[in-house]
This record gives sequence, structure tokens and C-alpha cells, in this order.
Amino acid sequence: MATVVAQSHYIFGLRTGVRNNLLYYDEQTVIFPCGNNCVRYNINQKWQKFIPGTERSQRMQALAISTNRRYLAVSECTEKATITVYDLQHEQSRKRKVLTGGEIPVDEFVCMAFSPDSKYLISQAGGPDWTLFLWMWEKKKVMATVKTSTDGPIHQVSFNPQDNTQICVSGTGVFKIFRYAGETLKQSNTFKTDTHNFLCHTWMSTEQVIAGTDAGQLTMFESGRLRWEMNVTSVQKIDSKSEKQDSNETPSAFPRVTAILGYSNGFACSAGPGTVCLFEKIEEEDQYKKTKEIKIPQELFSNDPSSAEQQEISTLCISPSEETLAASTDRGQLYSINLSLAEFNKGVCVQFERLSHSSHSSVITGLSTCIRKPLIATCSLDRSVRIWNFETNVLEMYKEFQEEAYSVALHPTGLYVLVGFSDKLRLMTLLIDDIRTFKEFTVRSCRECVFSHGGHLFAAVNGNVINIYSTTTFEDVLNLKGHNEKVRAIAFSADDSRLVSCGMDGAVYEWNTLTGARESESVLKTCSYTGVTISPDAKTFFAVGTDCSLKEIQDCQVSTEVRTGDVVCTTVAMSRSGRALFVGTSTGTVRAIKYPLPIQNDWIEYQAHAGPVTKMVITFDDQFLITASEDSCLFIWKIIDKEGQGLKREKELRYAEEILITKSDLEEKNKLMLDLNARVTELQEENKINSLKAEKEVLKVEKEKQQTAHAKALSEVLEKHDKEQQDMESANNQKLMLEYEKYQELQLKLHKVQQEYEQQLHSVEDSKTRALEEMMQSYEARLEEKMTLITQNQDESQQKMKKRPTTKLKVELDTTTKQFHVLQKEIENRNLEIEKLKQEVQKLQSVIKALENDITGLKTAIQKRDGIIQDKEKSIYELKKKNDTLNKTIEVMGFRAEYMEEQIEPKEKEIEDLKEQMLEMEGELKEFHKTNTELELKIAELTLKLKTKDKEMHKEMRKVQDIGVLVQRFKSDLHTCVECIQDPKRFKENVRELYKCYVQPSDVVEKVAVDTDIQRENHRQREHYEKIITTLKNQLTRDINVFQANNTKLMKDNVTLMKEINDLRQELRTVRMQLHSYESQSSFNKNIKSSANTRGAASAGRNDLMSQQSLEEAEKIIQFQRLEIQRLKQEMNGKTPSSRTKLPPLVS
Repeated sequence: MATVVAQSHYIFGLRTGVRNNLLYYDEQTVIFPCGNNCVRYNINQKWQKFIPGTERSQRMQALAISTNRRYLAVSECTEKATITVYDLQHEQSRKRKVLTGGEIPVDEFVCMAFSPDSKYLISQAGGPDWTLFLWMWEKKKVMATVKTSTDGPIHQVSFNPQDNTQICVSGTGVFKIFRYAGETLKQSNTFKTDTHNFLCHTWMSTEQVIAGTDAGQLTMFESGRLRWEMNVTSVQKIDSKSEKQDSNETPSAFPRVTAILGYSNGFACSAGPGTVCLFEKIEEEDQYKKTKEIKIPQELFSNDPSSAEQQEISTLCISPSEETLAASTDRGQLYSINLSLAEFNKGVCVQFERLSHSSHSSVITGLSTCIRKPLIATCSLDRSVRIWNFETNVLEMYKEFQEEAYSVALHPTGLYVLVGFSDKLRLMTLLIDDIRTFKEFTVRSCRECVFSHGGHLFAAVNGNVINIYSTTTFEDVLNLKGHNEKVRAIAFSADDSRLVSCGMDGAVYEWNTLTGARESESVLKTCSYTGVTISPDAKTFFAVGTDCSLKEIQDCQVSTEVRTGDVVCTTVAMSRSGRALFVGTSTGTVRAIKYPLPIQNDWIEYQAHAGPVTKMVITFDDQFLITASEDSCLFIWKIIDKEGQGLKREKELRYAEEILITKSDLEEKNKLMLDLNARVTELQEENKINSLKAEKEVLKVEKEKQQTAHAKALSEVLEKHDKEQQDMESANNQKLMLEYEKYQELQLKLHKVQQEYEQQLHSVEDSKTRALEEMMQSYEARLEEKMTLITQNQDESQQKMKKRPTTKLKVELDTTTKQFHVLQKEIENRNLEIEKLKQEVQKLQSVIKALENDITGLKTAIQKRDGIIQDKEKSIYELKKKNDTLNKTIEVMGFRAEYMEEQIEPKEKEIEDLKEQMLEMEGELKEFHKTNTELELKIAELTLKLKTKDKEMHKEMRKVQDIGVLVQRFKSDLHTCVECIQDPKRFKENVRELYKCYVQPSDVVEKVAVDTDIQRENHRQREHYEKIITTLKNQLTRDINVFQANNTKLMKDNVTLMKEINDLRQELRTVRMQLHSYESQSSFNKNIKSSANTRGAASAGRNDLMSQQSLEEAEKIIQFQRLEIQRLKQEMNGKTPSSRTKLPPLVS
């Protein structure tokens, strides 16, 4: 047999008592703890992903998410305090690191925070040492530790949002800022906080921190010093100098600031039960102003609607884009609000919306499912009963009561629920929007109740007695007595013939639900049983109790026993297929155990709840396991095999969609519907009339507005034109003057530059020629001198040669030759300098040419600007002409408007009269349609009744066929029985078997009377339906007569309308004749006035223009009237019944 696995499917609830138990992962996803898991919940798509807790976890203390939204830190208490860091970007949110206190003994980590770069993690250990740890968490390296408090608890720790080395710690009598330097944490502020109990804080900037106290005060610290204080309720600023005076006042009158959160515009903080205040920063000063007050909405289905407002805010968080603010409360509820919508709402106070479904806030004591609907019923010590849907994962309905609820059971149809309260046992109906009591039973503090699988019985525990009631007569059918102590669990067998119970006296009993007799028993006084279930074949029972074992009981004996270690099992459940057996424990875990039960301890354990599992149920189709716990959370598990597929079903189960509603509620709703429909029709008619009136008034107003706007626009255009013209002229003149001045300045500069360069060139050339001449003369003089010296030396040498040796002469020759070479080099250097000077002269000439080119370019630009100025002057002249023509057209339009106003009023009166007639006709038509629809509905009802009768006839025919088959079987059995007529014993046994097989006690009693009653009822119903059909026929004939009379009336009205249309056509013809005569007269007047002077001609032209325009306007009005008449005719043809008379054609 393949092993069965449970997979987390959906969770309802929130684990309270965890610091920062609500976090935003992205815009659509939040993270919160539920049971022993963390849930990633998508707000829009409503899906959940799960991060399971560590094994043997005793409790969860705090959550923290990194600044980059990638890592989640979870603080838990197992054998020692641990912090587990998960990678949220991984599909299964795998573990990255597990941090512990190391050598320092730590029982719990109260709160945590990541650094801005997500590399470091700080965590505050609990008492009595209250040690603060700073980790480089990826390397599991403790960077520094410091003791933050001696006696008071620490509530929050945090990093400076822009500095990894600065840490803030707040708690009871503690507000300290530490700085990490030299592998130690050193305190940097010295503020005395003995009288303050800081519950939370937030960083507003690199130097500013705002903290909230249990006395309702907000204190702002800047650079470690107190800057100001204010009260949340009064929001009046208190100077830091008056700190000593205010500390003497009693803080109990103020609300607690339990949560605070900073964002870009300011900060949000809780202000007592059910209230969050928004503060915005004043730009000029470092002060904050209260702008909004957000409240938790009232519960509609609660006995005390204002009780929801008494919830205390435990955590505030904001989405990454700062659009949505979310909050969690101490009762495990989640709320959110869109900040942008909250700002648009008028008034200071707005309300939260639910982030997820309303969940239980106390221990869940009862759990049940049904067969025909995908519903789960739960009850809790919070005095509420809730109905959940495990297919859509939605809370269908809930209701709060005056008394605590201890047990709940859903009827197999899903239409009724049985709830055991502290005072009575109540049977209630699940209506469309309410849970309503209709029967009460005197069973006090019923801890267990259950319906039979057929729904005809239900069992309720009353102390150590089990009462079995009938759901049809509500009579106490049986009282099962035998337990010595309280009964803790009961269960019906699959065929409802057996009931199994277990109690604190260590007894497991099997009862017969027909006779009330005890059929089997198993007593073990050393164990107090807490849960029991029965196998599908009703031969085996499974029980769990306080002796840490699961027992399989067969034939009044414990056949196998599975030890569960040191964990107490609280509940047990088995599927209808017998493949899956699940056990809930006192530590909150769920175990899936193989069946048949193994000899060794072999099971799969799942981390589920944070408290003992109180109830466990498997749905009828074996697809889901539902568990409830003392942590007020409801878990839905998908039951699958190891291949990941769901368990196979014998038949595909289709859930019913019927909903109960009382007759009075239905009548009220129908009345409401009728009233609303009538009101809608009235409002539609009123709206039509009002819309027509409003359109008329709007058109008038628009006309006036257009006239005024046109006049204003014209005046503005003229003013703008004049101003622009003047501005353009002045600007162009100024530009021309500036350009002319620039041109003159450039010409002067050019002239000066040319003169300067010419002078420089002349002076350079003169200096060069002079220098060359001087050099030539000097060198020539030197050469002559040298030559003379050489000749003299030669002569002297020749004379001395005779006297001196040759060596001296050679020396003198060398010296002279050297001097000669030096002189040659000097000459070459001078020649090079002369060439350089020539090159400089060439460069200066090229500069002069470039300046001349610039001058020519400037001259061409001036010519282009002159052309542009001329074009603009032409455009100004054309605009003036256009203004004159516009003025003339305005005057003409004014005359046209006056003429149109005179023509419109009589035509509007005629149109209004026709519309009124049309409205009357439409009203009559609507009445006819109503009568027709009513008749159609009645006919449909009658057809439905006939169909039901046909179905009943078919059923009866089937019954007859079934009886025939039975008779044939009986005959065949009789034939076999007759064969052994010679053997009396066998014959007697066969007759008895025949009697048992075919005869039942209910068939024998009063059979003849039942048949006669059925015939009478059949005749009575037949006569009743025949009477109804005759009355309906008579009513139909009457309605047809009325309809014909109304049709004739409509035809008469149609004829009168046709006459009116013909009259209108005649009026049109007369108007056209008048127009023709008016045109001929105007042409005659033109010929007479053509001989007048120029002024007279101008005035006549204007009058002629006016007459032509008025004629054109009259023709347009006539065409409009034609179109209106055609439209009215089309409406008449569409809405009224077609007549045989045809309208005459329009004469154009």
C-alpha cells in the first residue's frame, strides 16, 4: 500500500505574541506567522506559500526582514534559542544560516533587525542578562556583545537606516544608542529614562529617532538628546525643559503607543485601542502635525460591534512603494489601508479594510465537515461560530453569540449546524446571510456532538451520558449510559448502525444505535482517552490518550499499540478509504502513520500548530485533512500519495449549491425588489424629464457663455495682437540698432587692426632690411680685415719661415682656419633667422584674410535680418486685415443669433407637445408589455407544474416496473422453495428466508390505508389544477380583449398624428411660398437701389446680406424640422403596432 502524505494547502489565522508578526515582501505579498509556520500570502491572487518552522520548536518570538527584502530571520525557542535566516528568493525559501548564542547561555531572542546593507544582524537576548548580539550573519561571526538592561524588558532594537555602526535599543526605562567601533559596542547618549517605558521607536533620519511610550507620549531624540515630547491624543508639544514637571503626572489616562513606523512623508503610530494616527512633517521646522486618524471598523455580526475597536495594534508595516499601510492586532486580525485613498477622503478619521478573512481569536473547541457541500464549521471560546469553504478558501459566514461554544457539528447536507453552548445545545439553520436558531435542547456545556452520516440522527455528550436525538422529530431516542467519567470523543460508523465513544475513565465502548445496547468494550484505567475513530468496515477502532500511544482495538482487545515517544496524542482521524491514518499531538504536530500499523515507530511528522491539536477531521472525499488547535489557527492539508497525486475517489462528488432562506426573508426581498424596480422606473422617467430640461438650460447657458466667451476672446485677441505688434516693432528696432552699432564697432576694429598690422609689417621689413645690411657690412668689413690679416700673416710667415721652424706656422694656420669655420656658422644662423621672420609675415597675412572673410559674413547676415523684418511687417499687415474681417463676421453672427432666437421658441413649443403625446403612448405600451410578461410568467409556471406532474408519473411507472421485477424474483424464489416441499424443515427455512428478504415490518402496517390516501390526494390535486387552468383560460380571454381595445385606441391616436403631420406639411408649403415672394421682392428692391450713391449702396449691400443670411437660416430651420418629424415617425413606427394605412410621401 502506497504511503499517504499531507501537504500544506491553506491556513486561516495569525499567531499572536510574535514581535513584527506582519511584514511586506513586495507590493502584493505579506509574510506573517501562523501556527509553527510562516506564511507568504498574495493579497490579490489569494495564494499561500509556507515556510515550516524548526522541529521541536516550543515557541516563535520575533520576525525580521532584510532591507533588500531577500532574507527573513525567525527567532525560535527549541532546546536553546536559535535564529534561522531564510532566502526568500529561493522557490522553497531554503535555510541559509542558523545562529545561536554560542558560549553565552540564551533562552530566547526577543527582537531582531537587519542592517541597511543586509550584511549584519542584531538580536536582543532575554532576561536576566539582556545581552545584545551583533552578527556578521553569513559567516556566523559574533562581532560584538553588550548588556543593554539590568531589570527591565527590551521591546525593540534597530539599525540607523544609513549607518551600519549605529544601533538604537528601547525598553522599560531604557533608551540607548550604541556605536560599533574597535570590535565593541559603546553607548553614545546619556538621557535619563527611569520614568519612561518605551514600547517602540523608529528612525526619521540619520540623527533623529521618535519613540512611543505606554503613557501615550511621543518623544523625539536628536543626536542622542531629547528634542521634544508630545501626547498622541492632544498632540500638544511639550518643551524639554518642562520634563520634570510632566513626569509627576499619572500616565494611566493616556493610550499606549504600541507600534510606530516611519516613512518618507512622516510617521504612523498606534494611539490606543483600534486607532492609528498619521503625522506629517512641517517643512519649516522639525515638527510633525497629525493629519489622519485611522480606526478599525466595527464587526457587523458581533453582539458588541464596538468590541473590534478595542483591539490593540501590535505591528505596523508599509509596502515598498509606501502606498499601503498594514496592521496586525492582539486578537490575530489583519487590516490594511491605501494611504493615497486615505489622503483623498474628506475628514480626519478613516477606517481600515480587512487584509484577510476574519479568524478566531481564542482556542478552537469544535470542528466539523459535511458531505454535500465543501464547508467547514468551527467554534471557539471567542463565542463565535464560523463557516469556511475549503474549495475557494473563503470565510462564508460567521456569527458571535452571548455564550461560549464548546462543540459544533455540520449536517451532511450542509444546511444545518449543531452547536453546544455553555447553557444549551442549539440546532441552527445556515441561511443565505445568517445562522439562525430554530430548536434548543437542554444539554449544558456539550463538549462533543456529531451527526450521523445519513443525517437522521445526532449524538450529543452530556457529561458521562450520550444522548441520541432524531433530526426529524427532535425526540430523545436513546440515552447511552456506561461511562464513569466525562466522554471526550464519539464517532458514527459508515452505516450509522454503530456508535463508538471514549472517555476519561479509560473506556472505549461500541453502541448499537437501534437498540442502545453496548456491543463491545475495551477498558484501560491507566489511560484517559481523548480521541477515537472507527474504520470504514466498523470492525476496528483507533484511540489515543494520555499514555503517549496509539491503540488499535479489535474484538474488545488492543491488538496493536504504537508508542509515540514522550509526546501525548490528542486526536486521531482515518479516511473513508482506510488508507490514511493521522494523529494530532500536544506539541502541535501532525503525524501520518501507515496502515496496517507498523511494529516499529514509523511515521511522517509535520510542523503544524503552536499549541495542542484540539480537533482533526478528514473530508468526505478523502482529499483534505483539517486540523484545529489552541493557537486559534485552522490548517487545511491536501492528502496526496508520494507521487504527488490526490487519493483516488470511488465516485466523482459534486457539491450542492442550494441555500436556505426563510419565507419572510424571501417575501421581504421580493417586496424590496419590486419597490426598487418601481422606484427605478420612476427615477428613469424623472431623469428623462430633468435631463431634457437640464439640456435646454445648459444649451441656453452655453449659448450665453459662448457669446460672452467669443466677445472676451475677440477683445483678448485684439489686445494681444496690438501688444505683440508693438512688442515686435520695439524689439525689432532695438535689435536693428544693436546690430548696426555692432557693425560700426566691427568696422572700426577692422580698420584699426589693418593699420596696426600694416605698420607692424613695415616696421618689421625695415628692421629686417636694416639688420641684413648691417650684418652684410659688418661681415664684409670683418672679411676684409681677415683677408688683410691673412695676407699680412702670409707675408710675415714667409719672412719668418726663413727664420722660424715650420711647427709654429702650422699652429697659426690651424687657429685661423678654426676662426674661419666659426664665422661661417654665424652666417648660417643669421640666414635661418631671416627665413623665420618671413614665415611670420606669411601668417599675419593669412590672419588678415580671415578677418576680411568675417566682415563679409556679417554683412550678409545683416541683409538676411532686413528681409526677415520686412516679412514680419507684411504678416502684421495681414493680421490687421483679418481682425477687420473678424469684427464684421461678429456683427453678422449677432444678427443671426437674434433671428434664430425668434424662430426657435414657437418650434420648441410644437416639439414639446409632440413629445408629451409620445410619452403618453410609451406609458400605455409599457402597461401592455407588463400585462404580457405577467401572462407569460403564469403560463411558464403552469408548464413547470405540468412537467413536475409528468416526472411524478414517470416515477410511479418506474416504481411499478420495480415492483414487477420484485414479483418475478419472488416467483422464481417461490419456485425454488416449492421444489423442496417434500422436506418440511428445508421448506420452513426457505419460507423464513423469503419472509426476511421480501417482507419488512413497515410494509405490513397500514398498507391499504396508505393506498386509499394516495388516491384521494391524487384526485384532489387533479381537481385543483383543472380549476386553476380554467381560471387562467378565462383570464387570458379577458386580457386579449383588453389588448385589442388598447390596440384600436393606439390606431386612432396614430391616425390623429398622421393628420397633424399633413397639417405641418401644408404649413411648410405656405412658408415656402412666402419665402419665394420675399426673394422676388428683395431682387426688385435691389434693382431700384442700384442708382443710389456709394454710402447708400454700402448700406443696401449690408441689408441684402442680412436678408440672404436670414433666408439661409430659415431653410436650415425647415430642414431641421423635417428631420425631427422623420425621427418622430420612426419612433412611432418602432413602438406602436403597424397599421395598414400608409403615410403620404414628403413633398420636397
